[in-house]
Amino acid sequence: MTYIDGFVTAVPAANKDAYCAHAREALPIFKEYGAVRMVETWGDDVPDGKVTDLRRAVKAEPGEVVVFSWIEYSDRAARDLANDKLMSDPRLLAIAGSMPFDGKRMIYAGFDVIVDTAPASGSASPETAGYVDGLLIPVPHANRDAYRAVAEDAAALFHDHGAIRLVEAWGSDIPDGTVTDYKRAVRATPEENTVFSWIEWPSKEARDRGWAGMMADERMKNPPENMPFDGKRMIYGGFATLLDA
Repeated sequence: MTYIDGFVTAVPAANKDAYCAHAREALPIFKEYGAVRMVETWGDDVPDGKVTDLRRAVKAEPGEVVVFSWIEYSDRAARDLANDKLMSDPRLLAIAGSMPFDGKRMIYAGFDVIVDTAPASGSASPETAGYVDGLLIPVPHANRDAYRAVAEDAAALFHDHGAIRLVEAWGSDIPDGTVTDYKRAVRATPEENTVFSWIEWPSKEARDRGWAGMMADERMKNPPENMPFDGKRMIYGGFATLLDA
């Protein structure tokens, strides 16, 4: 099953070009060690939340933009092997020494994919994501199966309204951070895990049409009585794609 390394970062708006260059320089190294896809997206529609939000998740300062990104591997073993090699590669160490953002506030973790609506292996390649909705969700460990069932139902709805792909990834290697981390991002309790999720769209226009269509869809008017997570602590935003390779 596909494995994800997921990242959320605060980057100064003035450093957007430098960040793109930084990501493109790192891309071939990650691919060399087994990454099958690397995606970087730039905050475009990141709302403030009442309880928490993506800006607070990375302690973003005025003038900083939230970046939502991930690296896909074929499985956990491939990711672990890649990370072992990456940590000692002098090329990556040199890149890390000149990051155009505050690495201490970047949050990252490894996630097992539990829902993925990408085309099956051997079928036509999916479109490149022009726009992404990124989400972090606190879910009780005991509700993993119930959450997956709700997510699978939602995935069908999103596809009906133009989404390319929906992925739900269950935290399996979430480190504690010094400044912030995924648990603090969604105020997870000891009984909860963090889900890293995203929805890919062909463009922002397609995303806006899709959400408008969903809000009018009769199926959205009868949500499950007991959602398997606390929606007040779910954090999300819309992101324009910088890199998808």
